[in-house]
Amino acid sequence: MTLPRFKRILLKISGETLMGDQGFGINPDVINYVAEEVRSIFDLGIQIAIVVGGGNIFRGIAANSYNMGRVSADQMGMLATVINSLALQDNLEKKGIQTRVQSAISMHEVAEPYILRKAVRHLEKGRTVIFAAGTGNPFFTTDTAAVLRAKEIRAEVLLKATKVDGLYNSDPVINKDAKFIKETTYMEVLSKHLNVMDMTAISLAMENKIPLVIFNLRQKGNIRKVVCGEEIGTRINQ
Repeated sequence: MTLPRFKRILLKISGETLMGDQGFGINPDVINYVAEEVRSIFDLGIQIAIVVGGGNIFRGIAANSYNMGRVSADQMGMLATVINSLALQDNLEKKGIQTRVQSAISMHEVAEPYILRKAVRHLEKGRTVIFAAGTGNPFFTTDTAAVLRAKEIRAEVLLKATKVDGLYNSDPVINKDAKFIKETTYMEVLSKHLNVMDMTAISLAMENKIPLVIFNLRQKGNIRKVVCGEEIGTRINQ
């Protein structure tokens, strides 16, 4: 059996990934598939933390464009991430993975408050931890929350699951001639405005030297290949 390259990772999953092709909400088949992929690396003994977006239910930035206040819109987006986190927790636990949801905003009836030492202790005990509600602050995306949590828990790598094979120099869905980028630096991502994460998240990752891997979650087995060191997706580092 191939040994994993990392001991502790943070996996970032967009909310849009969970809706599959249905256009809105949570696709049961997709979230079950995601849970199976997580299970494939859990079985390797890796400590797993997850950040899930909420774009399949509500996007704060989009709501701001139709005259909703940004603070209220972002708070609604945070609640959407909690819904996704609870759905993923349910699927993971059905597969025998003990899971804890920690929320950056207080909602004690459905999730633990985010406490760093408690999160690390869960990971050390073999529990998967899902960080919900972003950073708990408006104006910050779940990408930024993922980088922040990765640094706090001392994850060795941040894996961003997407719908495409990795990073391209332009949108491959729109531009068929878009060129795949196998490896790049934070600075190049910033200078060329490559839309893999928002600029705040990339800047924070660069400052804290957190390696990023962008890969296609839809390709079965990719996440296991990534954590075992195979050259899947795009790597972003110093």
